[in-house]
Amino acid sequence: MGCGEYLRHGLAFAVLFGLLEHLVIAILGFQLHWFRQPSEVLAIVGPYYHWVGASITPVLLYLALRQYAEAMGRPWMPMFIMLGSVGLNVFLNWVFIYGHFGVPAYGLTGAGVATLISRIVGTLVLFLWLRFDPAVRPAWPERWFAPLSCERIREMLRLGLPSSGMLTFESGAFTAAAVMMGWLGAVPLAAHQIAISCAATTFMVVLGLSMAAGMRVSTALGAGECDRLRPIGFGTLGMGALCSATFMTVFFLAGDTIAGWFVKDDAPVVALAAQLLVVAALFQFFDGGQVIGAAILRGLSDVKIPTVITFTAYWIIAIPLGYVLGLRLGYEAIGIWIGLAIGLAFAAICLGLRFARLTREMTASRNP
Repeated sequence: MGCGEYLRHGLAFAVLFGLLEHLVIAILGFQLHWFRQPSEVLAIVGPYYHWVGASITPVLLYLALRQYAEAMGRPWMPMFIMLGSVGLNVFLNWVFIYGHFGVPAYGLTGAGVATLISRIVGTLVLFLWLRFDPAVRPAWPERWFAPLSCERIREMLRLGLPSSGMLTFESGAFTAAAVMMGWLGAVPLAAHQIAISCAATTFMVVLGLSMAAGMRVSTALGAGECDRLRPIGFGTLGMGALCSATFMTVFFLAGDTIAGWFVKDDAPVVALAAQLLVVAALFQFFDGGQVIGAAILRGLSDVKIPTVITFTAYWIIAIPLGYVLGLRLGYEAIGIWIGLAIGLAFAAICLGLRFARLTREMTASRNP
């Protein structure tokens, strides 16, 4: 019953915040010139931007359903549904971008349409699977349209708002970095997109580890097994470091080759992307460390201080330093990425130290 109520309230939050974010994006969509991007970028990005904005609500609904499934010990099917959604997105991109099966070629706008359709389909499939999964049925909501609980809303907001702040500070910092790349011109912006796509792909592995660690930490804490907290947290940090070292080696040794997979006839973009991948190789450790550190602290219901740490890392250190290095001191794209790397390092170290201190205190209080 309790799990079902959390899901019901979570889906309500997803709809509310999804619509609010779509409204904000729709308003900003008419003011994209504020970001001073190249005219050739602004000419094609507007319609795509609005379609992607419309897909935010399905994404939030999917995330709520996926996290519910994972908390119920059912992580595999959401992964397969996500892979199917990605495959559908690729197919629909082929249809709508280039024009197949009688559909006009919509270009970048077609990519936005494909994204919206694939996200809606993935969310519906996940909902229907959960609805008819016998293992989940006992914890499925009994009354979808019953009044929401103010107490439960306050509880979820107390943990959710700081956590969302952490994610907002991080994603906003990388968005700001992309905007600064646009100030440098189309070539740096294109190279940045290549490098950040590669870094984001490898980041998914460590992100998955962090989610599993957060759930295990919260389970151990709820069971009163404080002796398990440090092995879980530090064990996951070690696994994340090993994965990051592997990806770091790949980026460092094969950056030119990887960049060439994206564009074949634009040597300046490939050359700059390869340089950015070297920097990405260096901050793989810190990126993995900060996301795992944030997740295991969330498992302890510790969200306020980590939010302050994240804000400091990205908006006091990373973005100002990237601006100074990249646009004032002349290091350009490399300077912006060095600023991001230093901010990630600060976040990883501070979050790891906080987890060490909190768990040491918890263990000591249980074992005087």
